[in-house]
Amino acid sequence: MAFKSVAVDAFTVRIYDLWKNQWLLLTSGDWETRHFNAMTVAWGSFGIMWNKPFAQVVVRPTRYTYEFMEKYPTFTLCAFSSQYRSALQLLGNKSGREGDKISESGLSPMSSTIVRAPCFAEAQLILECRKIYQDDFNYEHFLDASIAHNYPQRDYHRIYFGEILAILQSV
Repeated sequence: MAFKSVAVDAFTVRIYDLWKNQWLLLTSGDWETRHFNAMTVAWGSFGIMWNKPFAQVVVRPTRYTYEFMEKYPTFTLCAFSSQYRSALQLLGNKSGREGDKISESGLSPMSSTIVRAPCFAEAQLILECRKIYQDDFNYEHFLDASIAHNYPQRDYHRIYFGEILAILQSV
């Protein structure tokens, strides 16, 4: 698939639909050494922080991708058309610790344009990000008590802010 670069100030998406209904594939690691992992994410945000465009994602410490997010400085977020929904379900439900789930998904990882974390040839949208901040959710800071039901194991997410360095859309 061919891609075109999109300027950050021209980037527009239906944010709620992208996160809630379409999902995104978070990938961290190093394309060159072929050491990377991916998982679907449905919670996150885009915005401006410290005068930088950012994508914010959350990863539980129990996820295999967490190890990659901790080790490597970059990540990508990829969005796909609905025809890839089953591949995204597999990547969200199966652990990379158990085998090569990326090959099993049928998706084609490829080199990103700027960051070392790979992206995917079938993606409609690719965001290449460099981590600039991380922190852990603290249950004592939840102002809405209903949030706690998302953490029956008390495995609170780590929050990662990534500066968006490149945005690519399929043509």
